Amino acid sequence: MKQEGKTLMELMVVVAIIGMVAMMAIPNYSIINSRSQIRCTTEEIASELRLARQLAITYRDRVRIVVDREQQALTTQFVNSATSHHTYHYGGKGIVIEEPSAGPEILFHPSGRSASATTIQLHNLEGQTKQLTVSITGRVSLL
Repeated sequence: MKQEGKTLMELMVVVAIIGMVAMMAIPNYSIINSRSQIRCTTEEIASELRLARQLAITYRDRVRIVVDREQQALTTQFVNSATSHHTYHYGGKGIVIEEPSAGPEILFHPSGRSASATTIQLHNLEGQTKQLTVSITGRVSLL
């Protein structure tokens, strides 16, 4: 009966090859991670804007989203009842929101229309950018 096995040297060569491949993959992983982070954050902010529009229509109240760049948060508020619905924090994700083109507040009327058209630009530390717009009709679009 003949037994075949692998030597310690062969095992060490395989481990070294796996280590080299892993080291080459790490920089690509960080780039992919930062791209997915900015894409996901942009989609989440677009979802927050769509929710604010839907809340305005449903509750027949004006709803505004306040972009607080210092706190890195978006706060959804009912205007007439002066209550906050909720706050979305994007801090800690490595994303920076530029000042929206129409100012730090985005207002939706009970008809679903926006008070003014606005564009929001997001970028991460690697310089990748995403943009979303709110049209005067209230439609939220990712660009």
